[in-house]
Amino acid sequence: MPRNPDIPEAFDVYTVVVLRRPDDAPELSDEQLDKLQARHLSYRAELARRGLIVANGPFDDQSDSSYRGMSIFACDAAEAARLSDGDPSVVAGRLAYDVMTWWVRADALAFPLAEEKVGERRSMPDA
Repeated sequence: MPRNPDIPEAFDVYTVVVLRRPDDAPELSDEQLDKLQARHLSYRAELARRGLIVANGPFDDQSDSSYRGMSIFACDAAEAARLSDGDPSVVAGRLAYDVMTWWVRADALAFPLAEEKVGERRSMPDA
């Protein structure tokens, strides 16, 4: 059976973490939120400086306001979860996260600021 032409021959597979606000997030004062946000941003910036996050940022105009942002990590899902557990906003219960692998057509994305190749090249098994 010939290969389906709609399926790319190769994919680049990335680890993605989506941050979301849980329903039971604790209420904090504006001052507490500002301090927590500063620590959250500092933590994510440090992960980027270390080459562990290659792209990240907040969502805007999303259909579900609980989704807050996304990061593409340069490590496997288990390590991305471990690192996300250390995020001050996750520790404080203001954010939760979902980790997933994301398959993208090979060479569709580039991370020019990354010092090393990001993701893993894979092919879909023939059906």
